[in-house]
Amino acid sequence: MKINLTDLAERIEEQNYLQDLETVKYADISKSKAKLKELATKMVKETVAAIKHDSLSHVALEVTGQRPVTFILENNIINLPYSNYKKVSNFFEEGKDYPIYIYFETQSEFLNASNFRIDQLATEDEIMQSEDEVTAKLVEAIEEKIKQVREYAKPAPAKKPAAKKVATKKKTTKAKKK
Repeated sequence: MKINLTDLAERIEEQNYLQDLETVKYADISKSKAKLKELATKMVKETVAAIKHDSLSHVALEVTGQRPVTFILENNIINLPYSNYKKVSNFFEEGKDYPIYIYFETQSEFLNASNFRIDQLATEDEIMQSEDEVTAKLVEAIEEKIKQVREYAKPAPAKKPAAKKVATKKKTTKAKKK
C-alpha cells in the first residue's frame, strides 16, 4: 500500500481508519506470557487486515494499574503518531505516493521525560509475509517497555536556586560635636 499526503491527512482527520482499543490489567499479562502473545497476535492481525483493505490502522493495548502504559500499532509513512499528522507535510512532498511502515508507540508518564517512544516495528511486506515473526518482535518490544516503565524513576524536580542576598548599607548618622 502506498499513500499520498493529501489522502493520509484526510483519512486521519476524518478518523477513516481501523481503530481498536483493548484494555487489560498488569496482572493479566504478568501472570501469563501466553496472554501477552494473544494480545500482540490480535494487534498484528488487525493491522494486517487494515493493510489488506487498503486502510490505515490504530490498534491500541492499554495496560492499567499502578504505572499505566499504552501500546499502539499504527501504519504510517513516517514515525509520527496520528495526533501529529499535520506535521507530516514538513517531511514529504505533495503529490507523491509513499510506502507505509508499521510503527510501535509506547505512551506512559513512567517511560521517559517525553512520556512517549515510537519505533518502526516492520515494513508492510514484513508484516504481510511473516505475521508470526512480527508478533514475536512485538511481544519482545512490549516486555521491554513494561520493564522500562516499572523501573523508571522520575527525576526529582529541579531545586530553585536560592535567592541571592543583596548586601545593604546601613545608614548611620553621626552626632555632631559642639
